[in-house]
Amino acid sequence: MTLLARYAPLLLLLGLWEASSRLGLVSTQMLPPFSDVAVAFAGLIGDGDLLANAVASLWRALLGFSGAVIVGTLLGAGMALSRTVRLAFNPVVQFFYPLPKSALIPLVLIWFGLGDASKVVLIFLGCLLPNILGTYNGITGIDQSLVWSARSLGAKRFAIIFGVMLPAAMPQILVGLRTAIAFAFLLMVTSELVIARDGLGYLIGRLGDSGVYPAMFAVIIAVTILGFAADRGFLMLTNFLLRWRE
Repeated sequence: MTLLARYAPLLLLLGLWEASSRLGLVSTQMLPPFSDVAVAFAGLIGDGDLLANAVASLWRALLGFSGAVIVGTLLGAGMALSRTVRLAFNPVVQFFYPLPKSALIPLVLIWFGLGDASKVVLIFLGCLLPNILGTYNGITGIDQSLVWSARSLGAKRFAIIFGVMLPAAMPQILVGLRTAIAFAFLLMVTSELVIARDGLGYLIGRLGDSGVYPAMFAVIIAVTILGFAADRGFLMLTNFLLRWRE
């Protein structure tokens, strides 16, 4: 399937967007014409406003996500391999998993203020649980015959964990990571709408409050493009890391 055919529904959606606004079927206050949004997008890129705020947002998302990957992977593996660690942390994980992480915004605002720390911490907390559960489910769900075979060949515990368990658990770990990427973008924008002086979420809120709706929609599209690019890039990485399954 060609690239054009694959994304033809998206092109059709953009055409319907333009037509519905131009023909007056939808108020331009609610949905500006896509052509106006495209012009605003080019303007935001030209004056550097979009790039500067995107860099600030992506840096926060990267810090929070990276911390969650490190801590979540270690904690998930610890829960899977140690009954003591599992008994200590599993109730906490199960209790906080259903909590909408955006509900923590007032709390992190009080604790960490308006700076970058509050956004990074919120993204970290939102991305942490998918990584913990992905690693835990991956390790506990592996075929135990692989472990028994490695032991029978004289492999030590360290070699079994890193040479057998983690590679076998990698598909589930990567599923958790992909979920965490989506949470990182969601919480990045949500937190910046409320507690930020820069960033894409802040820019969306500022433009919306000023009534500059084409530019506001342009920033929303920019966030969508960045999220899509991150997801596609991660899928490429996933296919590379799991190429052995083929």
